[in-house]
Amino acid sequence: MLEIKNVSKKYPGSSTYAIENINLEIKEGDIYGFIGPNGSGKSTTIKSIVGIHNFEGEILFNGLSIQSDPMKFKSDLAYIPDNPVLYEHLTGIEYINFILNIFGVKEDKQAEIEKLADMFSLGKKILDPITSYSHGMKQKISLIAALVHKPKLLVLDEPFVGLDPKTTYELKEYLKELCANEGLIVFFSSHVLDVVEKFCNKIAIIKNGKIIESGDTQVVKGEGTLEDKFMEIFND
Repeated sequence: MLEIKNVSKKYPGSSTYAIENINLEIKEGDIYGFIGPNGSGKSTTIKSIVGIHNFEGEILFNGLSIQSDPMKFKSDLAYIPDNPVLYEHLTGIEYINFILNIFGVKEDKQAEIEKLADMFSLGKKILDPITSYSHGMKQKISLIAALVHKPKLLVLDEPFVGLDPKTTYELKEYLKELCANEGLIVFFSSHVLDVVEKFCNKIAIIKNGKIIESGDTQVVKGEGTLEDKFMEIFND
């Protein structure tokens, strides 16, 4: 379980909080959508969860604190930002193996890497240097590196940007399977509201640094679409 308790963040020199008193509880198997306009606090919240930002309050994953026990917390975490930065002098497979080494994975993951590479239509391009990759191919390598060490918490910031429709579909189905069968938690931020509505079983909406609604997707969005709900809130 991911627990975000009374989390606030104020940047140096600012008189106001970027996020204030954020409280969320995300359970095993949840695909949790996190939505709001630019500047609402989504990225600040995500960077607090993954240990990039210091903050007030507490963030726990299965009882481990990102503040007091960051290494153990991060050992079960994978994070993919909206614009992943890779070591471009490496090949795709070298980068994946580098990430596996960082996480201390000893067992042979070759079969699983090949399965994911096939699913993402990379094929032998996984052997090419990353400097030759398009944005979409870099995104695919980032996803394989994130998934192959079997994280229990996957934090995604606009993960489908640059991916072709087939890969997007395959990735969503694969993540649903992992959540249902292995209890993976996906915390997922996106501006594509139709994808969030269909993909996420729960959502939270953030406005001006504060959570204004959260819970089951069907309950939060009400009778209309999630886009209708979003426009209702942010046209006020």
